[in-house]
Amino acid sequence: MKKIKLSIIVPCYKVEKYLPRCLDSLVNQTLKDIEIICINDGSPDNCINILKNYKEKYGNKIVIIDKENEGVWRGRKDGVKKAKGEFIGFVDSDDYVSLDYAEKLYNAAISKNADISVCGFDRIDLDTGKLYSREMCKPESKEIIVSKNPGDMLELNGAPWNKIYRAELLKKMHDMVNVPRVLDDMMFLQLIYINANKIVFIPNSLVFYMVRKDSIINTVKKDAIKPTYESMKEVRDLYYNERPELIDYIDSCAFLHLGVSLMYRMSEDKTLDFKSALKENKIFLNTNFPRWKKSKYIKLSYVITHKGANFKLWIVKIFYNLGLFRLFISVYKFMIKKFGVDIKW
Repeated sequence: MKKIKLSIIVPCYKVEKYLPRCLDSLVNQTLKDIEIICINDGSPDNCINILKNYKEKYGNKIVIIDKENEGVWRGRKDGVKKAKGEFIGFVDSDDYVSLDYAEKLYNAAISKNADISVCGFDRIDLDTGKLYSREMCKPESKEIIVSKNPGDMLELNGAPWNKIYRAELLKKMHDMVNVPRVLDDMMFLQLIYINANKIVFIPNSLVFYMVRKDSIINTVKKDAIKPTYESMKEVRDLYYNERPELIDYIDSCAFLHLGVSLMYRMSEDKTLDFKSALKENKIFLNTNFPRWKKSKYIKLSYVITHKGANFKLWIVKIFYNLGLFRLFISVYKFMIKKFGVDIKW
């Protein structure tokens, strides 16, 4: 029996309209030694029958896990337990990938002895097919050695679906006590990065990320904030105990995702006292992620040479510290609503 080079995990929930396109892009990959693990997460539509049809046609290449609804986090973890591949990747079931997605990511990881391989992606309007943006197409020569350049990980987008990971990183991943409801993709990645050594890039867009008009802006309600904070504190404690040399990175990451992204999404809740929420956010960050203000990764001396996301984060930090964060939020909203581009990358 041939060694499985890559396991691709596909969580499925209410995506019967888009699932065949996703699966067609996966079963026809140029890299043949793969398995496609499909998680039917208690989907009430026709997903399970679509999966069974593909299983009947493609045999062992398709693995089905049919379970009660527990959400994407649990579904991915179930898929990881089942996975037999040397590497593991994730694809959302309403997205699709290029036919050489698996081959290029796998070959890059193997040739450079990397733990994680990252590719670019197209952000596309689901209804019209309009290309919003092409992102994360970093030069092939770029590499991140986590022990030497952890600040470079701030450039990585906060989603798992344009990356593949050496399987052992996921097999030994920490089990969260406080499974996050918000920013779960980002925290999922931090639990992977803590065990990584080397990250490499493919300079091509290989994933087609479909954006629904009602999901470009995802409002976060106030009752979801405290659990999100508790989850990120748990991630920080893990870094403090296992990779203390990465504390400046994880505290900077907290500012990026809790201070910027979360506050932006909270600002969409018209019932929220945003001024009070922002004050609470500052207190929370300063108390629990105290290195973010002094982190070298968002200091001028560092961003001059690294630019990219670090430079943008340095600018946001100025607005945040000067009490002008509402102005930044207004610009941030304009960029996303007008162009569909998340300017923090």
